[in-house]
Amino acid sequence: MRVLVAGANGFIGAHVAAALRQAGHDVVPATRRKLPGSLAVDFNAETDPAVWRPRLAGIDAVVNCVGVLQDGGGQSSEAIHHRAPAALFAACVEADVRRVIHISAISANEGAGTDYAASKLRGEDALRAAPLDWAVLRPSLVYAAGSYGGTSLLRGLAGLPLCTPVVGDGSQPFSPIHAEDLARAVRVLIERPGPLRVTLEPVGPERLTMAEILSALRAWLGFAPARLLRLPLGLVRAACRLGDLTGAGPLRSTSLAQLQHGNAAAPEPFIDAIGFTPRRFADALAGRPAQVQDRWHARLYFVRPLLTVALALLWLVSGLVGLTVPAAATAALLGVPAGFAGALGIAASLLDLAIAALVASGRRAAHAGTIQLAVVLGYTIALSVAAPALWLDPFGPLLKNLPILAAILAWMAMGDDR
Repeated sequence: MRVLVAGANGFIGAHVAAALRQAGHDVVPATRRKLPGSLAVDFNAETDPAVWRPRLAGIDAVVNCVGVLQDGGGQSSEAIHHRAPAALFAACVEADVRRVIHISAISANEGAGTDYAASKLRGEDALRAAPLDWAVLRPSLVYAAGSYGGTSLLRGLAGLPLCTPVVGDGSQPFSPIHAEDLARAVRVLIERPGPLRVTLEPVGPERLTMAEILSALRAWLGFAPARLLRLPLGLVRAACRLGDLTGAGPLRSTSLAQLQHGNAAAPEPFIDAIGFTPRRFADALAGRPAQVQDRWHARLYFVRPLLTVALALLWLVSGLVGLTVPAAATAALLGVPAGFAGALGIAASLLDLAIAALVASGRRAAHAGTIQLAVVLGYTIALSVAAPALWLDPFGPLLKNLPILAAILAWMAMGDDR
């Protein structure tokens, strides 16, 4: 079969695409960014069935794996979870693409009280109302050897030294399912003959608390056991609100609300429907021992936001302090006329402030890092020519640029999730 997989470069979508290819299907990946061999699609904007209709020529089935945690950065959960999928489903009807698999979330109901859950539910309802052979899959926590989003956060928490933080008492329930088992279920449903109109909750065979999951991940990573650090819900809620405002870091109010709502279900209906039992969490971890890159990822997960804050503060303070330096002092240091030195100092300070804003935005790490490298190198070269004695200054004003350059390179390396 020729299967269009929307969100094929995402965590779940990549596993689905791989499983379908391994089963001999022809996969047409649809991704937000144009990648080799993929269709470029934008669920945030393409909410007209007419846009989707040409893309479905020769397609036998569609799997939609696209999702976003919450609005921000130009992303609309209503568009991505509801309006664009509804347009895709309508185009499937027009193109006579009968089989559609839609990946939703186990907490997609009004009771969760989030735009994420409500928009997910509206997307499900749009598919249920269509005259198609469909399956709505509402998985619990999806994990794998790799990680993304929430699973990366769990791995980072498990890798912290000395203690393992949990929200409240860490008793929030999950029914985790391995990404390969979810992808296998998608393949089974794609290949199933006859009519298909079913809503399933893909879950693993056991119910685990957040504390149990973190403990198992820590053991898998090879780190010594650590005591739980129970974080008051009010403190976590405040941190999530800060994350909402700044757009930085992994904590969001939506993720906290979904966590508190619950992510567990009985496994029997799903197992009966797909004909196999997903692997247990401990068995999946034991089947793929942690490697050095897993430990690096866990240890570095929270280093990345720390580096972002440190670099943003560096440029912010540098820019603000630069605006207070007298033109005469700059002229004496560089050996240039005072008028030129004053204009140069203001321009450099404004550049530093612009870089601080760019770094704090958390976007386009490669571009922001390249600009930082160029500016730091430019400052270093210019000052080396104008005042080479600064290299021997006991406070190391130029020597400190070397570790700053290394920090920028490390920030760039950790900057892109995909």
